[in-house]
Amino acid sequence: MIGERIKSLREQKGYSITKLADLAGVSKSYLSYIERNVQNNPSLQVLAKIAFHLDTNIEFLLGEELAPKVWVDEVLDEEWHTIIRDAVDEGMSKGDFRALKELVRSNKWREEHGGRRDYRDIEGKKKSNIIILHIDH
Repeated sequence: MIGERIKSLREQKGYSITKLADLAGVSKSYLSYIERNVQNNPSLQVLAKIAFHLDTNIEFLLGEELAPKVWVDEVLDEEWHTIIRDAVDEGMSKGDFRALKELVRSNKWREEHGGRRDYRDIEGKKKSNIIILHIDH
């Protein structure tokens, strides 16, 4: 399974086995063994090097059902670029973006694990559960 995923991603990127081996700093024969499942227990260090150059993560190579990383230009259209530029112009830092990302990830996890709360104001109207953070550096 690991070998099949590596080979598939390598081919999607248009890399030869030699090219990926050179980029990842592993021998061509060792990478070939991995792809053909002759070597089915490569070290995490080797997998990390390979995953990096295939724009994915170790978890995906090991068979977790996580999608590989996508190229930024495939996801971020002009509206996203404008939103990000505006946020930066207004003083939002990388740390602020990371904190906001962790907040969203935490909320998604809570929703998936049954911990969702339905916040309501005094009149009983549903309120948003988004929290805006301001981090001073």
